[in-house]
Amino acid sequence: MREIFQHQSKNELRLVFWELTARCNLKCVHCRAEAGMERQADELTTEQCFKVIDELCGFSSPILILTGGEPLYRPDIFEISSYAANKNLRVALATNGTLVDRITAKKIKESGIKRVSISLDGANAKTHDSFRMIAGSFDAAFNGIRNLQDEGVEVQINTTIAKHNEDEVKDILELVMKNNLKALHIFMLVPVGCGVQIADSQMLDKQKYEDILSWFYDKTMELRGQLELKATCAPHYFRIMHKRAKDDGITITPQTHGMAAVTRGCLAGSAVMFISRKGVVQPCGYLPVSAGDVTKEPVRNIWENSELFANLRNISLLKGKCGICEYKKVCEGCRARAYYEKGDYLAEEPYCIYEPSKIKTSPILNN
Repeated sequence: MREIFQHQSKNELRLVFWELTARCNLKCVHCRAEAGMERQADELTTEQCFKVIDELCGFSSPILILTGGEPLYRPDIFEISSYAANKNLRVALATNGTLVDRITAKKIKESGIKRVSISLDGANAKTHDSFRMIAGSFDAAFNGIRNLQDEGVEVQINTTIAKHNEDEVKDILELVMKNNLKALHIFMLVPVGCGVQIADSQMLDKQKYEDILSWFYDKTMELRGQLELKATCAPHYFRIMHKRAKDDGITITPQTHGMAAVTRGCLAGSAVMFISRKGVVQPCGYLPVSAGDVTKEPVRNIWENSELFANLRNISLLKGKCGICEYKKVCEGCRARAYYEKGDYLAEEPYCIYEPSKIKTSPILNN
């Protein structure tokens, strides 16, 4: 069988998640950004944002995902997206959808944004609104979806899966298909920001995590060519996909670029970079460890010379069962969950049920 995964060019920056603001009109219980209604004085200025875009274009051509908080609260959001689009970057917007009226949808289209991701955390208003902590947010998000579709903008649904909606995942998929949406990306809850406070009550157990990702693989195979399905913050999925495809004799042609890119599990620091509203660079938005600061040094220097990024790119440094796992090249485990659990981003993934073959066969490791 042909190798399922063809790795991308060495350390090619493919995705930049950019938190433009912490302001938000919702109060989501899992919020990474711990957002609020007040604007923070330490947000990067418009000119600083332009400079970062220029620097990114100097050495890479990533997809630029503008996020928050709620990025539509930035008064210069369309200036920033237009500037990036005019530099030939593919620009996406991550929003809760509640502020996307017809005028805003038109501005989104005109500013060069190619795709908008909107978060749905339940298959119905009751579940979604209770997680987002604002009544009416489900209906408002769907109003935003329809306005974007009327403008011809691609809409992707992001769903954070936790105990509150674990039994609604199938219904969420049906909702996505019924409404002719472009994609469904599922995110397994990462305990960071406000998510730390709900980790004990909302994190799925290891077996449920495995079951949902196995189901998601089945649906991905079933719906190929009909709907874009992608598992994010779920590196186990790539181990499951690799093994299931091999067992079934299926050849999966990898997509290494674009919104639907599928290469391997954790890409933090090797293909993905996060920039905070202050300009602090992290491997991803869920791993709160600094690799540098764009207000103090060029982005390229951070990407190419950060010790943190170098460590994350060296899978031989992985510890515990991740370090000896035969699937570490395609999975690597979630470095953010390891950091939350052990205070060490190179520690083993704490929410993985799989036991590597070396553990199974070694009497020393089993003692």
